[in-house]
Amino acid sequence: MNHPNSLPLAAALSLAVTTARGAEPLTLPEITVTASPTTDVGYVPTHSTTATKTDTPLIETPQSISVITRDRLAAQDADNLGQALRYTAGVTGEAFGVDDRGYDFAQIRGFDATTYRDGLPVKNLGFAGFDFRTYAAERIEILRGPASVLYGQGAPGGLVNYVSKRPLAEPFRELVLEAGSFDRYDGKFDLSGPLDRRNTLSYRLTGLGSTGDHQVNFIEDDRLFVAPGLTWTPSTDTTFTVLGYYQRDDLGGASNSFLPASGTVFSSPNGRIPPSRFTGEPSFDSIDRAQFAIGYLFEHRWNDTWTFRQNLRYEEVDVDFEELFGLGLDPGDPTQRFLLRDTFAAFADARPLTIDNHAQAQFATGPLSHTLLFGVDYQHVDFQERIGEGLAPAIDIFNPVYGASFTLPPPLIQDTDQKQQQIGLYFQDQIKLYDKLVLVLGGRHDSAETETDDRLANVKTEQDDREFTGRAGLVYLSEIGLAPYFSYAESFLPTLGTNASSEPFKPETGRQYEVGVKYQLPDTNAFVTLAAFDLRRQNVLATDPGNPNDQVQTGEVRSRGIEVEGVASFDFGLDVIAAYTYLDVDILENSGVNEGNRPDGVAKQRASLWADYTLPGGALAGLGLGMGVRYVGSTFGDQANSFKVDDYTLVDAAMHYDWGKLRFAVNAQNLFDDEHIERCFSDAGCFYGQVRKVTASIRYRW
Repeated sequence: MNHPNSLPLAAALSLAVTTARGAEPLTLPEITVTASPTTDVGYVPTHSTTATKTDTPLIETPQSISVITRDRLAAQDADNLGQALRYTAGVTGEAFGVDDRGYDFAQIRGFDATTYRDGLPVKNLGFAGFDFRTYAAERIEILRGPASVLYGQGAPGGLVNYVSKRPLAEPFRELVLEAGSFDRYDGKFDLSGPLDRRNTLSYRLTGLGSTGDHQVNFIEDDRLFVAPGLTWTPSTDTTFTVLGYYQRDDLGGASNSFLPASGTVFSSPNGRIPPSRFTGEPSFDSIDRAQFAIGYLFEHRWNDTWTFRQNLRYEEVDVDFEELFGLGLDPGDPTQRFLLRDTFAAFADARPLTIDNHAQAQFATGPLSHTLLFGVDYQHVDFQERIGEGLAPAIDIFNPVYGASFTLPPPLIQDTDQKQQQIGLYFQDQIKLYDKLVLVLGGRHDSAETETDDRLANVKTEQDDREFTGRAGLVYLSEIGLAPYFSYAESFLPTLGTNASSEPFKPETGRQYEVGVKYQLPDTNAFVTLAAFDLRRQNVLATDPGNPNDQVQTGEVRSRGIEVEGVASFDFGLDVIAAYTYLDVDILENSGVNEGNRPDGVAKQRASLWADYTLPGGALAGLGLGMGVRYVGSTFGDQANSFKVDDYTLVDAAMHYDWGKLRFAVNAQNLFDDEHIERCFSDAGCFYGQVRKVTASIRYRW
């Protein structure tokens, strides 16, 4: 189950490959490999760079981390981040239901996650959100808990890091054609290989085009994506990789319609509102997004001790977002049929630049071996956003008639220009004693400056936040593959704005204690993690009870829980993923409001199991079947915990057949078409999850 895209980084390798099923092995000359710095066999990862910024075995990392491999993404036909995270412990990938807007609303351990790509932050600000197609990812790494010690400002729940496909030094060519539910058609290609006979230059070109409709009426989903890459390896000690992409999305509005709880969560005298219901106006609703990025990854090994890396990326995104969304059923309507609506328009753009420099030293002091890291990173972003909002005519949500007239453009309620820059200095030492104990210590100091120009109020404000964060962890490596560990980590996130006294808010902070055990089954390609944690988010904004137009910073939310996750890829053709999460999240302080309650949309229990079996031999060799079951417990529909959203169980399935260079596959998400509400945040804001979606695909490699 070795995937051609997952080759170990090495100076020179002699490879034996088989060009087609049943062909004789062909021995290649020595080449310089420029693939991702990890090797994934099937579903099972062995190393990760996200947790430490060094290529560290997962079993030596004193923090919970999951890796979704390329094989796993392909087997489950995961097109976006929400779909990719469905079988991962402690993570909610579809926090606002089936949402094809491209915004990555992931939650880890009940808190929002921060998104990264190739170790550099993705600046999703307001409606200027970046999207990234999972087809362009070699793997997705999820680090649970605070990560500010290496990455700076970020949410306490953790981070999601896309690892882009990199140029390969051996030829690789792939073409994929897909067709599926809602008249959806996709074409994808992935090309890579050397550009010179000495293998010092290699390229990669990944792209896709898709068109189709959506489970929600009148929503179109048209996308174009292309990602070129070039790697230059002048010697075995130096690698320079340039990565870029361009993406254009034309969507017929927001797919996650704001629906009332009556008719979705609760029964209604008028019947049930179907998942296909569109609350806007077909002639008005639309989302247009254009984004691109260019950057590089540079690494030079000075000698056996010192290695220097510099990663840089510049991005741009422009989003035009117009929609009519629901404000809840009209309380004055005795028929309980008419949905109040709001006219909304947002025009946003962001220009982030990020550069990360760090030096790594590997040396020994007596019985102690060290992997020492010193780094400095710089982030700058220019973000502008204009928002208009106004009332629109109500609509019969049970029997809608479209074509209402309303005032355009909606009145402007926000017009801001925001600039932020951050400089961080960090260090980390991974200390190993007799190959048994691994101690990880780290610290970081950040300085973030933010300037906000409120053009409507003609007011400019400046904010200067400085924070030190730390991290410590200890792992014991036993001879039987068990590795118990303990860790402590901190996070910080600047909170923009001021209170009624014009005093800037303090940064939001987080801290986590985690204990667990990791188990690498001997002589087996399987890995299991058990973790228990106590995570607290502090300085959370809350409404001032004495002034509803003001906010105070007294909030604290606690997340405690247990996570179990196991992945395995067996030699006889079976791949397995199992995950269970118990999550207890409480609002501890909130200015006396909703204290002791659970935040909306957070399930106490989640469980999932996926298994995929491929016949290794015989007349039907290459034929495989996969099936998965996902359970999500009940959640509260608002912060006041005034109503509950029911739990649900969904089934996914796959069938595939490998025949030489061809692979045929059929994937079904929510096989039994269980209509379910993924989340509510109020009785006026409920969101359906994915209905049954079937996709057939043909992949050709040559």
